[in-house]
Amino acid sequence: MSDLVHDRGRSSVTAVEDDFTYPWAAAPDIIRSNQKDAYFQSVLLTQLSSVIRSLYGARTAHSWTNEARTFTELLYLGLTTFAGNRTLGEEYCDVVQVEDDTRRLPSLARRSGYIISSVLLPYVLTKFLPAFRRRLRAKLEASLRKGHRRRASSPTQSGKPPSRIYQFQEYLLKHLDNITSPAPIYAVSLAVFYFSGAYYQLSKRLFGLRYIFTRKLESSEQRAGYEVLGILLVLQMAVQGYLHVQDTYSRVQRLRTDNAAAAGSSAIIDGGVEVATDTTFNTALFLEPPQGADPAVQKERIERITHTSVSATHRFDLKEQEVMQWIDGKQQRKCTLCLDTMKDPSVTTCGHVFCWTCVTDWLREQPMCPLCRQSALVQHVLPLRG
Repeated sequence: MSDLVHDRGRSSVTAVEDDFTYPWAAAPDIIRSNQKDAYFQSVLLTQLSSVIRSLYGARTAHSWTNEARTFTELLYLGLTTFAGNRTLGEEYCDVVQVEDDTRRLPSLARRSGYIISSVLLPYVLTKFLPAFRRRLRAKLEASLRKGHRRRASSPTQSGKPPSRIYQFQEYLLKHLDNITSPAPIYAVSLAVFYFSGAYYQLSKRLFGLRYIFTRKLESSEQRAGYEVLGILLVLQMAVQGYLHVQDTYSRVQRLRTDNAAAAGSSAIIDGGVEVATDTTFNTALFLEPPQGADPAVQKERIERITHTSVSATHRFDLKEQEVMQWIDGKQQRKCTLCLDTMKDPSVTTCGHVFCWTCVTDWLREQPMCPLCRQSALVQHVLPLRG
């Protein structure tokens, strides 16, 4: 009799386990898992950067930062997710990745798509977006200059407000970086994650990959969410959108009330040189020089735009000890890009100092600080004066 009861009890337990469905993972566990994975990826990146630095030097290691980061992410996900294994972060948090519709382990196609969209696609965007923005900015400025000259030369149009196409092009030029940035899409996806607790990364949302717990939760275990963060993020986006609309509306009103400023005027200075007083058209100096252009051609272009001759020598060379003596130490007086003593030292908005030529050439290729990766533009670089 006792054996029969025991067998019945064991069969009932087996039936309960067969009917049990693992719960979805909560937002805190998903974020903690991604933070763990990011930590291990940073360790791999540090090791790889040290190898590149010892073989090819610090400058090569610095210029290959994006490529090294992409390689380490591919290596980490290739040895874990692509091979069908859990990442170290997923093992640490007792979660496993499944397909949201079938609750089965992800297929090879979904795992491959997730890796490509989360690693290779952002890398391609960082390479493609700067060149795309330069070309689009050049076309917009050329169109605005053409419309400006047409309005200035036509007596019938000089007193009229700018056309809607003109205003739209000016709006695109002013907000080009924000319009072509994927950051708003990531922000919306993150806000949805805070409310729903699913799809922390946009690539996981695209391929339908979610997390479940690998253990049974007791009824007393309450998995808290991050809905408060979602509310704060939505409020932040709403405030930013309101300020943007208000700024755009006020700008349009100023254009309508001040036709002369909207049409853009020009002044004749000594020597018969015509200079535009509308600063919208004076940004050509900050564009990328023509690809493959000779240095002499670039020098002539800068002289023509600024109506100022370019000096053949550096104004401030930190090889001379009496120049900017407040910069102490040999290392502090060296540029981290060219690894030589700084010439015409210039500071970015984040406070890092480089040679003027080094940092402007860098920012024309990718608008971010070489050291801290914060957003930086060429027109915001400030030359130091000793």
